[in-house]
Amino acid sequence: MTDLKQRAARLLAGMALAGSGLLLGTGAIANEMTPEKKLQAASLAATCANCHGTNGVGVQGSAVTGLANLSVEYIKTNMIWFKTGQRPATVMHQLAKGYTDEQIDIIANYLGKKD
Repeated sequence: MTDLKQRAARLLAGMALAGSGLLLGTGAIANEMTPEKKLQAASLAATCANCHGTNGVGVQGSAVTGLANLSVEYIKTNMIWFKTGQRPATVMHQLAKGYTDEQIDIIANYLGKKD
């Protein structure tokens, strides 16, 4: 049970760090990020893994789109559309409303296709 509590504490700390929105500027490239910024980006992107697969690599046979092969701009645009209700969805419109525009940028840059 202690291990579970430690993992939960680490997860909550990562979520708090991610939620701060202060550590990562827009358009940052993953390999130029500080360890803190990488943790923030990974924490935010981890919330996408349940549906879109680990690191945005889609789950084979799933109806849900993988994100790793989509452009950063496509992900950002669609997340904003979900957030504002311009794109209908069953779940994404609810989830997207919980992110700031900066967090959406972080997620898109972390998971989107790298050129």
